[in-house]
Amino acid sequence: MADTGAETAGTAPAREQWSGQLGFILSAIGSAVGLGNIWRFPGVAYENGGGAFLIPYLVALLTAGIPILLLDYSIGHRFRGAAPTSFRRLTRRAEGLGWFQVGVSWVIILYYTVIIAWAASYMVFAANLAWGDDPGGFFSDFLHLPEATTVSTQVVPGVLIPLVLVWVVAIAVLSLGVQRGLERANVVFIPLLVAMFAAIVVRAVTLPGALDGLTAFFTPDWPALRDPQVWIAAYGQIFFSLSIAFGIMITYSSYLRRRANLTSTGLVVGFANSSFELLAGIGVFSALGFMAAQQGVGVADLDTVAGVGLAFVAFPQILSMMPGGPVFGVLFFGALMLAGMTSLLSILQVVSAAFQEKLGWTSRQAALRLGSLAAVLSVALFSTRSGLLTLDVVDKYVNDVGVVGSAVVTTLLLGLGLRRLREMQAHLNGRPGLSLGAWWRALVGIVVPLVLGYILITGVHTLLVTHYGDYPGWFLGWFGWGTLSVAGGVAVIMTLVRWRRDVDDFTPDPLPELAGGRDTTLRGRAR
Repeated sequence: MADTGAETAGTAPAREQWSGQLGFILSAIGSAVGLGNIWRFPGVAYENGGGAFLIPYLVALLTAGIPILLLDYSIGHRFRGAAPTSFRRLTRRAEGLGWFQVGVSWVIILYYTVIIAWAASYMVFAANLAWGDDPGGFFSDFLHLPEATTVSTQVVPGVLIPLVLVWVVAIAVLSLGVQRGLERANVVFIPLLVAMFAAIVVRAVTLPGALDGLTAFFTPDWPALRDPQVWIAAYGQIFFSLSIAFGIMITYSSYLRRRANLTSTGLVVGFANSSFELLAGIGVFSALGFMAAQQGVGVADLDTVAGVGLAFVAFPQILSMMPGGPVFGVLFFGALMLAGMTSLLSILQVVSAAFQEKLGWTSRQAALRLGSLAAVLSVALFSTRSGLLTLDVVDKYVNDVGVVGSAVVTTLLLGLGLRRLREMQAHLNGRPGLSLGAWWRALVGIVVPLVLGYILITGVHTLLVTHYGDYPGWFLGWFGWGTLSVAGGVAVIMTLVRWRRDVDDFTPDPLPELAGGRDTTLRGRAR
């Protein structure tokens, strides 16, 4: 079959494609390597067994992360569309699942941009270490945090201006399309990100006390491996860091050429993401070891080893103590900004591609219309004094319930519901690269839904029984469960909207041999 990218003659224009395998790999790595790699992984590892955590982490990568990544590849590449299109072509009843993933992505982009804006501001602040001797107080003053939980409409100018600039850049890149926009941006950003962060790590490991930090990071707490929560933390970290199960890799793989290598590419992306996380852990804990030595305390006595506090409180404090702090501060926050931007672009493309295919918009129309609306909502919700509080709650609920729930439903749908995993396996094996066996179907169809199902049930139970953080019930209702309701509303409304093009008149590539020796070729309209 000629690799034209067209779906069916006369029904749709030729589909955009990556220029080659390298462009896709860099873009997929750019999506996976984000803010969570730098500020989430080190803390999760430290709190869950230190060096021993790397064992469940590796197990989770091999049994859940890469298998689900390959499942996303197979769906997007076989059915040649964004998440709603691909799921509809899988079965019409599943279109809503694709739109739910779009809804989740829509919510994420609203708050992800503001963290990038903070990093951009701090890159400027780092030039003269503007936070002085009190980084914690400076961060609170920078965001104008309220004294109590409230919904504020007072915009913080120091957040508003960089946030608008982030949106301008994101919309501009998105409007250029796949090759000229996403691919070119990642070809520049990813090597630059790796170079900048490598320089930070080299400097960090040479600081006094760095060895103490590395010892704290890598010293194994073997008894911790008997704790189920440590294994849950490992699966959760892999799952959230690989950009899987909310439409990104389905959309990205749909732009690959028909004979593209899928399985080996998945291994490259998965291990590249984990390698960057390990690099981030080394750099972060070397720096924390230095800070502990300067304060005359143990690394275990430090309060902030993960999350927003690590990036915007602990690291500024470290930079104030170390020689050449301004230079490495600019590098650190520049790297944080680039990591966030590459992930943001991929999440935006999930939303843009879905609306392009449903409503017949061009990439420029989708970027301007959706980007402008998202920018307004992002500014209204997250550039205000209560922006950090809203962000914390929305992020918790959308990831722990929305993304995990999407993954559970997807694996159950493909495995038990439609029994299409053999078809997906045959599609992957029909391309160059590593050949998958029955083990892949067992992982995707049994292991992953069991593990993630347990994580989902316990997570929802915890959120229902106990209030997250110290937030009042009304705040969690509006911005926690309310956020999930928005994603669900997007799924219902957009599923009911009429398609501008007939996406059902589509024939997937023939499968000369399904796993298990059964010959088949799927023809006709999508079921």
